[in-house]
Amino acid sequence: MAVRHRLIKTSPGTVWNVLADGNRYAEWVVGTSTSEPVRGHWPEVDSAIAYEVRLGPLRLHNETVVRHCEEGSLLELEAHAGFLGTARIAVELRPWGEHCLVIVDEHPLQGAGSIVHNVGTETVIQLRHRAMLARLAKVCEADGAAAKRRGGDLGEQGRPGSVPGAAGHRASGGGRA
Repeated sequence: MAVRHRLIKTSPGTVWNVLADGNRYAEWVVGTSTSEPVRGHWPEVDSAIAYEVRLGPLRLHNETVVRHCEEGSLLELEAHAGFLGTARIAVELRPWGEHCLVIVDEHPLQGAGSIVHNVGTETVIQLRHRAMLARLAKVCEADGAAAKRRGGDLGEQGRPGSVPGAAGHRASGGGRA
């Protein structure tokens, strides 16, 4: 299994607010060019976001479904990747002093990806996670700094780390394959 972690220098609440905004996935998920909620209330169980992956002139449209959610600490997703099948992706948040330790655990679940899963694909997933966690850190740390400049770390939801207005943000063009 591909497990990777990163210490993000902002509160777990700030990181959770980014994860809980289905419009923002394209800002930090490597390979995703757009994302938007399409079913349910993200990140409630069985809610889904649609996303697009661009490979040159090719446009692939898929979706990711929430399979398990513990608000503020754990989000487990099933990402659909067309002919490659699906993958289970768990994102765990742990308070680490005033910061947040983020642990990502991903493995193929169904389809071709699970059949050809080997050390080589694990290496590719590890490299993707390194880039993804770096992008997530950049987004979250910027949100945390902006919240502090506004005079605190409480936002619309009234939870530590909430960022006012973040829920209405739409991501596009942020990723590339």
